[in-house]
Amino acid sequence: MRMTSETTLPASCSPAPESSPLNARDFRDGMARMGGAVHLVTSDGPQGWAGFAASAVCSVTDDPPTLLVCLRRDSSAHAAVTGNGVLCVNTLEADHQALSALFGGKTPMDTRRAAADWAQLATGAPVLADARVAFDCRIAHSLGMGTHDVLFCEVLAVAHGASAQGGLYYTERQYRRLAPLPA
Repeated sequence: MRMTSETTLPASCSPAPESSPLNARDFRDGMARMGGAVHLVTSDGPQGWAGFAASAVCSVTDDPPTLLVCLRRDSSAHAAVTGNGVLCVNTLEADHQALSALFGGKTPMDTRRAAADWAQLATGAPVLADARVAFDCRIAHSLGMGTHDVLFCEVLAVAHGASAQGGLYYTERQYRRLAPLPA
């Protein structure tokens, strides 16, 4: 929908009055409808091993190959990820739902690490052995915004998984299988 100053919205889509800021709960409820692929973002190095579940990941540019990863500053993984300066974005398959839940909670890092098999590529960041795809990255730039750091991550290596069962997707506050529609 293209918005102009003359656009009339249905009552269910009314914008907030300009005099009041958008309520955080309304924003989160809207974001829940966006949905996205689920990833495990992992790091290892001088600051230790860390990993967290994320859906706030997207491509930025292919020259140089760069991803954007959003990381909450008060997360248990923040100090290690930013201190190590490297990370791997491991995109999950549909059967990784339990692993994603483990990385999204308050589970200790040692338990997260022991829950899967890991390899390494160029940076030494942990690569999930059965990821749908893994992007091994160096953090090139960081920008603080509200409660999060926005990490611009230069991709140094990519590993393609063998499975093609369909990716794990998160929308409406629940997991879904991402699979092709019938032709």
